[in-house]
Amino acid sequence: MALARSSGVLGNPLSVDFWADADPFGGAVRALAERCPVLTNVRVDWKETPAAHVFTADLPGVRKGDAKVEVVDGDVLIISGQRAREKEEGGGKDERWHRVERSSGGFERRFRLPGGVRVDGVSASMEDGVLTVTVPKEEVAKKPQVKAVEIQG
Repeated sequence: MALARSSGVLGNPLSVDFWADADPFGGAVRALAERCPVLTNVRVDWKETPAAHVFTADLPGVRKGDAKVEVVDGDVLIISGQRAREKEEGGGKDERWHRVERSSGGFERRFRLPGGVRVDGVSASMEDGVLTVTVPKEEVAKKPQVKAVEIQG
């Protein structure tokens, strides 16, 4: 089985392509992956600003209506969704696919939120296949202003 690719880097064992050269399971891995496709490579960046936690997810090919953002139990952010498999157009019997690399199916990512966030203020937007989720922080209580008073007399 060839584990090294031309780039000299080991392939992703969760990828169907990883097993393309020599499937030790008699094609079972490829067949299972084709029946149960899942987006396993949804990448999410999480940054913290003074005012909020911001999550940015690359979801190419996922429509806004197919993405879902939830907060469960006040401390778990779930980003999930579905990318539908495109129908092969004009697929005649003379056509043969050589490679299908774009994934389809469902995906889900979970993040444990730290304390001090306002889940009632969570917002999300999606533009050009990039989902941005903003979880605002609770306002830090201002320190009471203390003014020294000079005692007379």
